[in-house]
Amino acid sequence: MIEELLINADECYQHAEQKAALYFKSLYGQVLEKAYIPILTEDIRLWKHNHIHHHSLFSFLSRGKGKPDSRGYHHYIQWLNYTGKLDNYLDRSMSYIFMRDLGRALDSPDTLSRIDRVVNSLKNHLTKGDKDETFSMAWLYRIAQKEGVESSLIWVINKLKTVSSKIPNGMDAEQAQRKLIKIIAGVIMQEVEEMNDKTSPEERSRRLDAAIRLGYSYGLTYPFIDDLLDAKILSEEEEKQYSDLIRTTIITGVVPELGEWKGKNVALIKYIHAELREAFTYIKSKQRQETTKNFFAQSYVFFNSQEVDRIKDLSNANYTNEELYIPVILKSSSSRLIVRSVIGAPEDKELDDRTFFYGIYNQLADDFADMFDDMKDGAVTPYTYYMKYHDKRLDLINPFELYWTVISNLIHNVYDSDRKTCEVILDRAINGLKRFKERMGIKKYNEVMDLFASSNPKFNRLIQEMVRKADDVDFFDKLLRDHMITILKKDREEQEEFSNVSKTLRNQINSILNLPTIENKRLITDPIQDAANYSLMGEGKRLRPIITWFMGVKAYGLNKTAIEPLLKSLEYMHTASLIFDDLPSQDNSSTRRGRPTLHEVYNIAISEITGLFLTQKAIEEQTSLDQFDSKTVLNLIKYSAQTTANMCRGQAMDLDSKGKQLTLDQLNMMCFYKTGIGFEASLIMPAILAQANDLEVEVLKKFARHAGIAFQIKDDLLDVEGNSAILGKPIGKDEENNNSTFVSILGLEGAKKEMWENYCIAMEVLQEVPRNTSFLKHFLNYIINRDH
Repeated sequence: MIEELLINADECYQHAEQKAALYFKSLYGQVLEKAYIPILTEDIRLWKHNHIHHHSLFSFLSRGKGKPDSRGYHHYIQWLNYTGKLDNYLDRSMSYIFMRDLGRALDSPDTLSRIDRVVNSLKNHLTKGDKDETFSMAWLYRIAQKEGVESSLIWVINKLKTVSSKIPNGMDAEQAQRKLIKIIAGVIMQEVEEMNDKTSPEERSRRLDAAIRLGYSYGLTYPFIDDLLDAKILSEEEEKQYSDLIRTTIITGVVPELGEWKGKNVALIKYIHAELREAFTYIKSKQRQETTKNFFAQSYVFFNSQEVDRIKDLSNANYTNEELYIPVILKSSSSRLIVRSVIGAPEDKELDDRTFFYGIYNQLADDFADMFDDMKDGAVTPYTYYMKYHDKRLDLINPFELYWTVISNLIHNVYDSDRKTCEVILDRAINGLKRFKERMGIKKYNEVMDLFASSNPKFNRLIQEMVRKADDVDFFDKLLRDHMITILKKDREEQEEFSNVSKTLRNQINSILNLPTIENKRLITDPIQDAANYSLMGEGKRLRPIITWFMGVKAYGLNKTAIEPLLKSLEYMHTASLIFDDLPSQDNSSTRRGRPTLHEVYNIAISEITGLFLTQKAIEEQTSLDQFDSKTVLNLIKYSAQTTANMCRGQAMDLDSKGKQLTLDQLNMMCFYKTGIGFEASLIMPAILAQANDLEVEVLKKFARHAGIAFQIKDDLLDVEGNSAILGKPIGKDEENNNSTFVSILGLEGAKKEMWENYCIAMEVLQEVPRNTSFLKHFLNYIINRDH
């Protein structure tokens, strides 16, 4: 069945090309006339007074330490605030974002007022002085709570986690995440701009919820269309099949069935097809009738202009200037124009025109920064093509000259010579050259300038003077970009280290748990010991001893051999609790850790005795902590006994609750005694051995309480949404046993919010622990992200 065409693709693209051609013709004329040189020379002469300072010897000495590396996020913000530069820094940064991402003009009092409000709010956040990690998941969740969009944030976090795991080798997972987050933020900004003081809190929450989901849905096209097609992961046949599928979707408004996929990447494409179908359906459902065709037209222009550029071959020496630049104008402008149509914003011709004219400036700046990577990849951009053919094709436009022409045109023809606009755009241009010079080194930078700037030596000397001497041209979005990439890479590296060390520890712990056979001629067999070993050798996660090892060795510096008995003790105690938990008189589970429960293999009586036996073996192991003083060990045993008693109380509460509707407070208390107290023991026991102070112990107890509750809620969610094959036990047991759970009391969405609330509290509490506890952060992340 052939779907009806929603748009005339050729007509849409031809119309866009005509507009881009007129724009290019205007720029080309200005390049030939070199009209930008006298205009920008005067602009820079005025601009530099705010950026080149002649310090006296006294002022130099009084400044103390020099300017910190701008890539150091927190230190740089502190330095800006201390030196009184933070207000201007944030003002130019937000002004630039309002121009680039929102299409606003800086000569509007309303826009300037909005910028002031954003700057004041951001400054307040950046200088509040607490230790929380900005842009952490906990921080984002707190922001979402204030706006009433927790559910959509939980949804998008899970989506981002899945996308990251699906990014194939050959693509950058951190960059993919960063791009997605950036697009989501951009769509949210556009939606916020469409609201005003009269927007009710309920309406604001509804629109922000949609903006988050729309931002993800649109942003997904970057890693899974643009980046995927650029990465050369798909074969030529797969690329054509995939491009045809995307093209058909845009011009018909209907996602075709995937059909038979010819290629080795079928699993990847099946996932991407399903995810993009869901995203496309959501965007389409949010379109207003009067904006739908415009959205699809812009989408087609964006996609097709990328395709036109993608198929260019650097070995082809015959591309015209128009062929090089018109697709750049189209893709750079349409990518931003789409955002407004995605949220169904009303038409604003002035705003759309500014966005259209602005796009190429950003694209030329990006292509300049990436020219050597693009050349390595064989990609055709204005810079790579000029580098290769400038000495053979005298007709080629120098893209660096066009870049300055675009800047001059924007300042004086698009933004009507507005002085603040001039200030911000020149700040950005000089900043881009400074960053490039720092990244490439002076020698390589000078080689680039010799190629691209030699035709205008006087103007180039002025530019290079600004690159060397001008200050206060840094931007928050660049700082944030670098910071975000650093955080994502650091988190991934730490998570991988935590995971790898945990796997190694798990194997080591498994190797020491087995109870050796003790020959006793009075007994023909020893069913208790066999039963204990059966339970211990199941596929347990060994979370409690693993956390104890991290806490003892990494946080407190305890000898890893000395605490080995404690690791065994914790796992013996935990396994005993599971044996009791599975009994017919309690949860009546038939499988545990991927195989039949102990009472199914032996019998109920043996199971009960084995559970008691393991609790005593746990105490025996604690008495073997002979490298610590006796008083300390006695304190640990006392704490252990109290913990065991409290766990029994928790299990009794659980049994008494069957068939009853508990309150949230009652469920939290029961959950802590059943689960949280086990995590508490994992933290407190090594703290006792290290003789930590009472304040630190109390902080760790608070962390354990909320981590334990989050863990239990995740268990309750997995019992409803999990995969029994991955879990190693049947799902739906809570409902079958008529248990009160977080899901039964709060519902699925409510339970997820409660899990995140406890996650946030636990993360915030970690800030109070006066030692390295990064492993606990990753443990928390594991708790809420696990699938078993």
